[in-house]
Amino acid sequence: MADLKMPNLNKKSDKFFFKKKLSLARKSKSKLFKESFFMLLISFIIIYLNHLIPNKYAIIKNLFSNFGVLIIKIIESLPYVFEILLAVIIFTSIVIALILIIGSLSRLVKVVKRKTSRLTFK
Repeated sequence: MADLKMPNLNKKSDKFFFKKKLSLARKSKSKLFKESFFMLLISFIIIYLNHLIPNKYAIIKNLFSNFGVLIIKIIESLPYVFEILLAVIIFTSIVIALILIIGSLSRLVKVVKRKTSRLTFK
């Protein structure tokens, strides 16, 4: 009876491996202030860089027409996709066939050059 061990019901499951490794400490006010200052600085830099782009209103106005032209070009190129895929399949099948031929020829050479001093079982 001394060999039996009772299951430990207080043992936590292993599905939360990193639960103990998470830092639950709160950030200090100075660290939060620094992070918010850097976020504000980066946002102003992004706004300034957008301001430097010329003709941005024309670009935004032509956006939907450009999407329309893009979709039309994609639809026009669909018949060529089949030919491209067919060419890729042909190329890969030729490469695989060449690898198989080289492998079979090298195996045949190894069989023919095998030493005949070994015993053959009949």
